[in-house]
Amino acid sequence: MAEEVKEPEAGGGKKKLILLLLLIILLAAAGGGAYFFLFAKKEKKEEKASKVAPPEVGIMYKLEPAFIVNLADPEATVYARISITLEVANQQVLQEVQKKEPVIRDAIIEIVSSKTSNELRTPEGREELKLEILKRINTILAKGGVRNVYFTEFVIQVE
Repeated sequence: MAEEVKEPEAGGGKKKLILLLLLIILLAAAGGGAYFFLFAKKEKKEEKASKVAPPEVGIMYKLEPAFIVNLADPEATVYARISITLEVANQQVLQEVQKKEPVIRDAIIEIVSSKTSNELRTPEGREELKLEILKRINTILAKGGVRNVYFTEFVIQVE
């Protein structure tokens, strides 16, 4: 009897090679997907953040000299020294503010002198004062236009 000699099948090696190539492709795709998921979204967020323009700053006008006002404290003599800068929308508003500066200064003195030192010592109190000044000034001006009120100096002194 003749013994048959089995030769190794050539198809088994090709299957392993194809399986190995598929595994490499699958790993590459997973790595690319992970990179895209982790890093591409951050780049889009950064692009969106850079597209948002900061608000445009208006024209600044400092009311000179600083305001020195008696406060409405009944138990003591209390003074406030406040320097104010106004942010206006455009050149026309600036010209109107300059024309009506005595009226604006008078309104600010009325508002500040009606406050007590306890009202003005807190950040909330100062913020409320800013809003009140802003509203009053915009009622004085024909078209409004004061965007913000800034305190560049704020001192309260008790005698």
